[in-house]
Amino acid sequence: MSFCTRMSRLPRAFDPDLGDDALAIVPELDGDVAALVRGAGGSSPYLKFLIERENLWLPGALDDPEATVDRLMAQLRETAPDLLPVALRHAKRKVALITALADLGGVWTLEKVTRMLTDFADLACQLALEATIAAEIRRKKLPGATQDDIPTAGGLVNLAMGKMGAHELNYSSDIDLICLFDETRYDPDDYHDARASLIRATRRMSSMLNDITGEGYVFRVDLRLRPDPAVTPVCMAMEAAERYYESVGRTWERAAFIKARPSAGDLNAGQRFLETLTPFVWRKHLDFAAIQDAHDMRLRIREHKGLGGKITLPGHNIKLGRGGIREIEFFTQTRQLIAGGRDPVLRDRHTVQALHKLASKGWVPDDIAKALSENYRFHREVEHRIQMVNDAQTHLLPKSKDGLARIACLMGRESEELQKELHTRLTEVHELTEGFFSPGQRGDVNAHTFDSEVLQRWETYPALRSQRALEIFRRLRPEILKRLAETARPSEAFLALDGFLKGLPAGVQLFSLFDANPQLIDLLLDIVGTAPALARHLSRNSGIFDAVIGGSFFTDWPGELGLREELSNVLAGEDGDYECMLDTARRWAKEWHFRVGVHHLRGLASAKEASVHYADLASACVAAVWPEVVGHFTTKHGPPPGRGAMVLGLGSLGASRLNATSDLDLIVIYDADGVEYSDGRRPLAARAYYARLTQAAVTAISAPMAQGRLYEVDMRLRPSGTQGPVATSLVSFKNYQQDEAWTWEHLALTRARGIVGNEDLIEEVEAFRQSILKRPRVTAKIRADVAEMRNRIAKAKTSGGVWDAKIGPGRMQEVELLSQTCTLLAGQPFRSVNHGLRAGVAIGWLDAAEATELLATYRLFRQIQLVWKLLSEISLSKDAVGTGGRVFLLRDTEHETLEALETELHERAHRAATVITLTLERDVPEVETASEG
Repeated sequence: MSFCTRMSRLPRAFDPDLGDDALAIVPELDGDVAALVRGAGGSSPYLKFLIERENLWLPGALDDPEATVDRLMAQLRETAPDLLPVALRHAKRKVALITALADLGGVWTLEKVTRMLTDFADLACQLALEATIAAEIRRKKLPGATQDDIPTAGGLVNLAMGKMGAHELNYSSDIDLICLFDETRYDPDDYHDARASLIRATRRMSSMLNDITGEGYVFRVDLRLRPDPAVTPVCMAMEAAERYYESVGRTWERAAFIKARPSAGDLNAGQRFLETLTPFVWRKHLDFAAIQDAHDMRLRIREHKGLGGKITLPGHNIKLGRGGIREIEFFTQTRQLIAGGRDPVLRDRHTVQALHKLASKGWVPDDIAKALSENYRFHREVEHRIQMVNDAQTHLLPKSKDGLARIACLMGRESEELQKELHTRLTEVHELTEGFFSPGQRGDVNAHTFDSEVLQRWETYPALRSQRALEIFRRLRPEILKRLAETARPSEAFLALDGFLKGLPAGVQLFSLFDANPQLIDLLLDIVGTAPALARHLSRNSGIFDAVIGGSFFTDWPGELGLREELSNVLAGEDGDYECMLDTARRWAKEWHFRVGVHHLRGLASAKEASVHYADLASACVAAVWPEVVGHFTTKHGPPPGRGAMVLGLGSLGASRLNATSDLDLIVIYDADGVEYSDGRRPLAARAYYARLTQAAVTAISAPMAQGRLYEVDMRLRPSGTQGPVATSLVSFKNYQQDEAWTWEHLALTRARGIVGNEDLIEEVEAFRQSILKRPRVTAKIRADVAEMRNRIAKAKTSGGVWDAKIGPGRMQEVELLSQTCTLLAGQPFRSVNHGLRAGVAIGWLDAAEATELLATYRLFRQIQLVWKLLSEISLSKDAVGTGGRVFLLRDTEHETLEALETELHERAHRAATVITLTLERDVPEVETASEG
């Protein structure tokens, strides 16, 4: 398609006579293209000047503007270094002219306009850098460098920042560069000479582009975004820059690096540097403190530039003023900083694309993202028209009526209509973004309704000792007190919140989170008023609140396989750093553990569902961490000898039923398959290899780290208990279970489940488990052993009273014991209490009514346990549970009062204990064999 057929709009000539003069210079043009040149030259003195200078070139250039720019760039690449300063200026005029005409005529989109300008800036920087580096090499000033080092500038790289980094340069833009060099390319003895040479090359590159000559200039170069520009050279070593950002880098510098990219010189070194800055730019927690930083920065800019007033169009700064371009960029970048550490998809340099991604991930409402995107594009086009008038790096709307009319003409609009739309758009942007950055006071409440001494004490807590945390909290306090006053028992909730604040070690991040998401205050008050144990956990791990607004907190449960996949992907992103991986696993698990608790607390999941979810999460953690442990261990001692190993889960984990504080019963089983030693840098005998691998796995799961521990691990159910080796060979495991295991060990096997490891080994162990369970039994001996076990447990462990869900006659442990016995006697592979009791009915040892009674009792006590493990870290009693906890407990168990619930617990436990006693005394109505289990 020709230039003319692609046109979709036309500018008008503000000064028709000047427009006619411009057109007369290129008489070959006709039709809409002639009208375009007339409108451009009649409204922009700068464009008229360019038309005059390039009148012979222009008609042919418009045949195919993209190909024209490609030819210009190709010619520049072939230009001799001594001719480059002039050639670049000539090319800049041509690129500026054809870009302006393609923009004004609607031939190129805004994105294509800014991309073309940026591509030219990249090439200009690369050629200027090559020329100045080549001069240093010819003069033998750059130690060890040869002609081969010219394309990579001897390890020097230009990092394009701001709009250049995003490929969004405006029409008359400065280019913001940070110039760094890779010091590892030089011997330490040559460092200072190399540094001096590269600094000279950087200055000369900047001058080649920046200096105004008779041919104009190429780009105004700004090098002030580098670390501490008042005292640092224009080109710094990457190692020094990295130390600066890691130690004193500020939020505005983090925001700046969102758009950073290597644009000239050693691009690979530049990319490596940006990757080292990833932890600085992209925090792993949701970084809501960035909102306050961005707000403070906006206020400083407004104050410095005098831009804090109302929106009045004459002289308004379309970039920095209220409702301007920077407001949209700050809004977008701040949201990116908040969430981009957790979601790499959000790390987009382009403003409009980033807004769409934020919307797709739920961080910005779709309508707001769409409105800001449209306004951003409109503002940028207005900005371009302002700059086209005189090629000035300005963002100020003209102050005069004629000046505004000139901008309207360049846009092909009527002045009043344009001004009205512009005012509307500026106002809309300001309203959409201001509330995000400066939410202000959200309500008030009479503080005297709460204990004034406690209120005064708050500001002495560790979380409120920093001035910044205090400022944010003071802004939040009226809203918090207002919502406290609306709870069922305000004083009780108030004291619960006091306990939470007292245990909170730091407050800036969390208070910033609440400031940006006030709906989370209700969740906090719900937790502190209902579940003190969960609140204490929150105060020590407040970062897990991130998960609530992370986009998937209230979606459907992903199941064990979904969790395994997600955690494995998260760990894969740690680039082989073992300790970081283990800490990441802990942070991830805490967020999901918190989610399970909140869903249960708020009635989104039943006690039964929560129990399964806790087990899914634990299984996923073990399954994802195990291969990482094996991989890390392999680097020292070689791959696992033979077939490898598998992890067997027992107890509640094997039965896929855990609570909020469960530990994990695990056994590691391996098969060296005749291989005596591992094959690695430090080989180990097979038995020692698997023992140490098991210890490494237990440490990986249970060792306290910065993010705490994953789970406590109990390995006492392995063969021979604490006296046996920590890892059990497959042969030893089979021999022990067949020949030496006690009845209780076969009972434990009824709930065993393979979690992770060699798949063939898992299948073999499962087949063996089932074969053991199917063995004929002397039922009288089994009943006697179980009765003895029951008596020993009763003597060793005292019940905590009627509210003790686990220990005591007729409670969970006894029902589980009977269910496992039924499973063993029936020779079935069942793991659940329900299936075990039904197996007892099937063999005639229990009747259906007894099984139903025991199951109902077990489920009620299970609900009590799950609720209480979430609510408290102490033994359950009526006096220990607060109002919120009582409501939660009664809702979950469907009782009207605690007294009624207590009565039912007592009666059910008594009836269940009687059924269990009678059953253990009862013969199994089947023919007994001579074999014993």
